[in-house]
Amino acid sequence: MIKLFRNIRKKLLAEGKTTNYLKYAFGEIILVVIGILIALQINNSNEAKKDRTRELNYLKNIKNDLLLNNTNIDNFIKKRETQIQSANTVLKYYEGKPLIDLADFSRNCLNVYIWHKFYQNNNTFLELTNSGNLAFISNDSIKNSLLNLDALYKELKGEEEHYRFDTEMLLYEPSFRILDINPVTKKYIYDASNGQAGEDLELPRENFENLLKDLKHKNGFVMAVYEFGVMNGQLGAMKDMSEQLISLIDNEVKE
Repeated sequence: MIKLFRNIRKKLLAEGKTTNYLKYAFGEIILVVIGILIALQINNSNEAKKDRTRELNYLKNIKNDLLLNNTNIDNFIKKRETQIQSANTVLKYYEGKPLIDLADFSRNCLNVYIWHKFYQNNNTFLELTNSGNLAFISNDSIKNSLLNLDALYKELKGEEEHYRFDTEMLLYEPSFRILDINPVTKKYIYDASNGQAGEDLELPRENFENLLKDLKHKNGFVMAVYEFGVMNGQLGAMKDMSEQLISLIDNEVKE
């Protein structure tokens, strides 16, 4: 094709048809420009398709993370609801319920003592932010919801740190000072190494009676009821936002 154009130019010059040559040269330039523009458009279209494919993969991975999180959130909320119930049961003993059933008292205390932090499964979001690829998410509603969900998660982590401090000061310190926790843990904590559910040990009644006189310890259970409730509310808000995000992602993927 290039050889053909060259031959045409030579023929026009040889015949002295300068005007026709200029017209032809101008037309050739136009054709070249059009060809370049078409090539750029095709290249841009291919790049856009690649970016869209990458974005859809990110969205699908984010959705999987959110689904796992929602299951984890449900489990955490249920567990903390049992811990709120246990804390309220213990508070009844502080309010005058006779300490007849040591097993009930100690078992509910232990259920509040042993708690776990919630860790979000947000690997895809972290990959996007750490790599600077968050811009691949073209839907602003999805992008903003991801950022808002991350902000909620940080609020939850702050509340957990606050409760950790209260637990150490109000629950652990008095119980470690007054109570011999060795028979309590041996009686109720499952030993995975040998598959035993616990030993049949007699609990120290006098220690428990002294513990019931400690106002700090009582306040620890008051704070447990309040702060577990706050954390459950935060988890519930995270789940609601996650479900909205999943709906947005589903609509975006369909499009």
